[in-house]
Amino acid sequence: MPYFDAASSAPLHPVARQALLASLDEGWADPARLYREGRRARMLLDAAREAAAEAVGCRADELTFTSSGSRAVHTGISGALAGRHRVGRHLIVSAVEHSSVLHTAEVFEAGGGSVTEVPVGRTGAVTVESYQSALRADTALACLQSANHEVGTEQPVAAVAEVCRAAGVPLLVDAAQSLAWGRVPGDWSLLAASAHKWGGPSGVGLLVVRKGVRFATQGPVDERESGRAAGFENIPAIVAAAASLRAVRAEAAQESLRLRELTELIRSRVPRLVPDVEVVGDPERRVPGIVTFSCLYVDGETLLHELDRAGFSVSSGSSCTSSTLTPSHVLKAMGVLSEGNVRVSLPAGTTAQDVERFLEVLPGAVAGVREKLGAPGATVASARADSLVVNALGRRCPIPVIELAKVIGDVPVGGTVRVLSDDEAARLDIPAWCEMRGQEYVGEEPADQGTAYLIRRTT
Repeated sequence: MPYFDAASSAPLHPVARQALLASLDEGWADPARLYREGRRARMLLDAAREAAAEAVGCRADELTFTSSGSRAVHTGISGALAGRHRVGRHLIVSAVEHSSVLHTAEVFEAGGGSVTEVPVGRTGAVTVESYQSALRADTALACLQSANHEVGTEQPVAAVAEVCRAAGVPLLVDAAQSLAWGRVPGDWSLLAASAHKWGGPSGVGLLVVRKGVRFATQGPVDERESGRAAGFENIPAIVAAAASLRAVRAEAAQESLRLRELTELIRSRVPRLVPDVEVVGDPERRVPGIVTFSCLYVDGETLLHELDRAGFSVSSGSSCTSSTLTPSHVLKAMGVLSEGNVRVSLPAGTTAQDVERFLEVLPGAVAGVREKLGAPGATVASARADSLVVNALGRRCPIPVIELAKVIGDVPVGGTVRVLSDDEAARLDIPAWCEMRGQEYVGEEPADQGTAYLIRRTT
């Protein structure tokens, strides 16, 4: 069964498996002890730190192993903010950061801090100018991911790091999606990553704090990992993480070319095979292996189940697959279609045959879901000859958009359709539909229930 969700968690690399099993027999003792077993465990831990530091491009004494990538992010942000509290209490993040960054920012803001969220364009990238304009005299820290986890877009980290350095502000980079492919460029100050993203075992993260960065670890501190990660080190997992990082780097140049060709095949063929599809993310500046597209008039969760039954494991940023029933914050920030969203992220070793079979299965799966949603039975009432009201209250995505598409042809050019909806996803998907179909999105206004979205027919 082809596994196409490597951006969530990559399959365990063979080198990681070998290193994990071998170090279980050698790395079980306390590396802080001076007896033979402790010294052996310390040697394994030190060697893993050296290997990981070489891959990242930092000093070994700047790198801390944490219990996860999220823990590395939490510790890095909170420690840097505390270390620079005399400078001020202002934090900069991008609108498309991983939830671990945004959740930490929320906690900081709730505690009295100030947070600036930098917007992105339709490709999912920030501009250097937007970060530069967000910098203030009281800015303690800026955060920027190296590549987006949902759409694969690479961020201008080196240029942002340069303007932050000129302002005396440290930049923390979440490198979870890119570290397998190479070092993060630029003069960044802190870096976080997660081993299970590159084929290492879960439960191991990396936190790098450059020398000279003011840092104050928050919470209880012990003697391990420079006081930045309390608790007994999981040496077998750490050894496996470092070994697999070195292994994937050795394969990166060749494998990245292969995966880029396969994802470009998906990017180019899906719009031809499936009508009413928007492929999102930057077409050029992107990490290998990730391609994301959204299908109009499709329930994302149903589509994922159909693809799973056909033998393909993919993920989605669609609101229809979320327990909160709100659109993906990444897709929302980009202003792109969220309904029927599919993220394909290919692991190393994916074959062209698997991709071809996916492209054969996808059109039928989308058509089947659309057929099931073809007659939702929303109430449509005519207000004037040149205006219609669509009542889609109580209906989840993509029903409001489906109902809009059904009636837009019933008003003359210049006429309007007013869609009533209480689904948060409609705020994103109706404007996206208008852009895709060449209609004018006039705006939204309060209604007795939910929100009224006004669309003017232009074609």
